[in-house]
Amino acid sequence: MADAASSVSPAAPLAAAAPHRWRFFRAGGFDQLRIETGADLRALAGLPAAGGGEGGGLDQKLWLALACPVHSVEFDRRTLALIDADGDGRIRAPELLAALRWTLGLVKDPDALFAGHAVLPLALIDDSSAEGAAILASARRILCNLGQEDAGSISPDQAGNLAAIYAQSYLNGDGIVPPDCAPDAETAAVMRLIMERAGSRPDRGGPAGLGQAECDAFFAAIDAYAAWMDEAVGDPDSLQPLGPATGGAVTALQAVQARVDDYFFRCRLAAYDPPAAAALNADAAVFAALATVDLAGDPAPVAGLPLARIEAGRALPLDETVNPAWAEAVARFRDAVVQPLLGARNALSEADWRALRERLAPCIAWQGRKAGAMVEPLGIDRVREIRAGQTRARIVQLIAEDAALAPEFEAVAAVEKLARFLRDLVPLLNNFISFRDFYTRRARAIFQIGTLYIDGRSCDLCVQVDDAARHAAMATNSRIFLLYCDCTRKGSNEKMTIAAGITAGDSDLLAVGRNGVFYDRRGRDWDAVVTRVVSHPISIREAFWMPFRKVGKLIGDQIEKFAAARSKAAETQMTAQLVATGTAAATGAPPPPPKPAPAFDAGKFAGIFAAIGLAIGAIGTALASVVTGLLNLAWWQIPLAVLGVILVVSGPSMVIAAMKLRQRNLGPILDANGWAVNARARINIPFGGSLTQVAKLPPGAERALQDPYAERRQPWLLYAALGLAVLLLWLAWHFGLVAALWLRFGWH
Repeated sequence: MADAASSVSPAAPLAAAAPHRWRFFRAGGFDQLRIETGADLRALAGLPAAGGGEGGGLDQKLWLALACPVHSVEFDRRTLALIDADGDGRIRAPELLAALRWTLGLVKDPDALFAGHAVLPLALIDDSSAEGAAILASARRILCNLGQEDAGSISPDQAGNLAAIYAQSYLNGDGIVPPDCAPDAETAAVMRLIMERAGSRPDRGGPAGLGQAECDAFFAAIDAYAAWMDEAVGDPDSLQPLGPATGGAVTALQAVQARVDDYFFRCRLAAYDPPAAAALNADAAVFAALATVDLAGDPAPVAGLPLARIEAGRALPLDETVNPAWAEAVARFRDAVVQPLLGARNALSEADWRALRERLAPCIAWQGRKAGAMVEPLGIDRVREIRAGQTRARIVQLIAEDAALAPEFEAVAAVEKLARFLRDLVPLLNNFISFRDFYTRRARAIFQIGTLYIDGRSCDLCVQVDDAARHAAMATNSRIFLLYCDCTRKGSNEKMTIAAGITAGDSDLLAVGRNGVFYDRRGRDWDAVVTRVVSHPISIREAFWMPFRKVGKLIGDQIEKFAAARSKAAETQMTAQLVATGTAAATGAPPPPPKPAPAFDAGKFAGIFAAIGLAIGAIGTALASVVTGLLNLAWWQIPLAVLGVILVVSGPSMVIAAMKLRQRNLGPILDANGWAVNARARINIPFGGSLTQVAKLPPGAERALQDPYAERRQPWLLYAALGLAVLLLWLAWHFGLVAALWLRFGWH
C-alpha cells in the first residue's frame, strides 16, 4: 500500500526522458482526464512506459474523485470488494492504483483492458512471472474440472464458482482429504475412524475430510494408548491384578473412597473419646427434620450422614445396614473389589481396607497415567492392528499430495480477480478519476441508481442515500432542487431512500407527500413518496413567471380572505337571528323584529364617494401618464418599453436564478454520500436540462384539439379589452390628449 501511495504522490517527478502526454477533455467547466490507451494506464499506475522511461503517475489534484463508497453505487459488488483491500467499505485512490498495477503486471497487452472483455482470454495472461504462470495453470485446471479443457477463455463467474470447480477433484490444495479418495478400503475405514474420533473439516469439494492435524492427533493417541497398555503387559500382577476387570474395580473403589475414609476416621475418634460416639452419629432431631422430605426422589439430604453407624473399632458393614444413599455404590465396591481380592464377606475392617488400597495403588497410579483415551473405545487389539499397518503412511501421503497443489488452487481466486479487473477496471476509472459516463451521457454513471418519474417528468440524477436529513444538510450546497423519496417494492421488504435532482420544469406541484415511480438500473419499479424537499431554482423559465405567480397568488389570497370574512359575517348575523327567533318561539314571546337597516349617512356617503373619485383620478392620472409616455414614443419603441416593464418585474428573479443555476455542483450530493469529490463538478444550464426530461408529445403525433368536455368560455378577455379601450379614450379626451394628437398630426 505504501508503494501505491508513493506512486501517486503529488511530489513524484515526471520522467524527464519521455514524459507521458496526458490528454484531457472539458466538461462541467473543468478538465477531466481521458483514459483511452494502455499507455495511459501504465502512466497512471506509475509503471515504465513501453518505450522506456520512468512512470510518474498523475497528480492527484487532477483526479475528480479520491474515494467512493462501495454500497451505494451501481457497480459489480464482487469487483469492488476485491479492490477494497482493507475492507473498510470505501475504494480509495491507492487501492485502485494497486489493483491497476497488479492487473497490468499479469496481462501481455494493456490495451486489452479497453476491449470490453467479458471473459479472460488465456492467451492474454503473461506467464513470464511465477504468479502469472500459476494463474494460467489454475485457469486451465478450472476449465478442466468444469469439463471445458479446450476452452480458450474463462469468465469471472466460472472462476468464482468454487463448488463446481472443486466438486470434480478431491485433491484440491486445501490439505483436507475425504475418505472417498483413499486408495483402498482399509485406509478409507481408518480415515473414517479418524474423522469420528479426532474430528473432521469440510473439503473445498464439499464432502467432509481430515487434515494433517486430525491425522497427527489420532495416531499420537494410537501410540500413546498402545504404550500405556504395554505397561500392563509387562507387569500384569501389579497393574492388572483383576485382568480386564481391573479398571472397573478401580472406578468402584474411587467412588466410595472418601466416604470409607471418613467412616473409619470417625470410628477411631469414637475409640479416642467414647462419649463422642453419640455426637458423631446423626441425632433424633436430624431424622425428625427428614420426616417430611421425599428421600426416595432425592436422597441428597441423607448422603451427608455417616456411611454407617459409628462405633469404636467397628468394621464397615457391606450389607443393608449401610447408609441407603450409598447402598448401591458400596454394593458395587463389594462385588468388584472386596470379593475378588479378599473373598466373600459382609463387613470390611480398617486393616482390610488399607490392604485393598495398597493392592490397587499401582493400578490406580497406572490408570492416572492413561493416555490416548480418544482411541480407547476401539479396543487394544484394533489399536495395535492400526498401529502395525500401513494406513498411516498412506493417509500422510494423500494429505501431502493434496497440499502440494495448494499454489495452483490458491491461484483460483487470482483467476477470478484478474478476469473481473480486466472487465471492470477501465469503466471504474472512468467513473472515478473522471466522470466520463456522466458528462458525455453515453452511459449512466455508477452513482446514478435509476430514474424517478414524477409530475410529468423523468429524473436521471438519482442517488441512493442512507439518512435523508444528514444527506440534505450537505447536499443543499449543490444548488440543485432535490426531492428525497422513500421507495418500497410491493410484495417484498425492500426499502430504499433516494435523492433525485430536478433540473427542468417548475416546482409548483413538487411537495412532500407527492407520489411517483422509481425504476432502478435492473428495471424494477418502486413506489416512491416524497419525504423532503430541498428548494433551489430549477430553470430561467420558472424564474420569469415566478413574480407574476406570486402576485396572482397574493391577489387570490386577498380575495379569498375578503369573501370568507363577508361570508362569516353574514352567517353570524343569520345564526343570531335564528337563535333569537327560536328562543322567542320556545318562550311564547313575539319574535324579535328584524334588525333595521342602518340609516343613510349622507356625509359618510359623500366622503366615500370623494375617496373613490380621488382614487379613480389618481389611477386615471397614472394611466394617462403611461399612455402619454407611450404616445410620445415612436411605434417601434413601444414594444421595447413593454419589454422593459416586464424585465423590471421579472429581471431580478431571473438574474438570481441564473446565478444560482451557474453554481450548481454535483460534488456536495456525492460528498454527502461518502465520496471524496476533488473538483467542482458543475452542472450548467444546458447539461442540467438533459438530466430531467419533461413530457413532450412524440414527433409526428396526431393531436385532436376539439375537447367535447371543454367548459364554455365567456369572452371576458374581449370584454376587458373593450372596457379598457373605452376608459383610455375617455381619459385621453378628458385630459386633452385627443386634441393634442389631432394637432400633432395636422388633422383638420
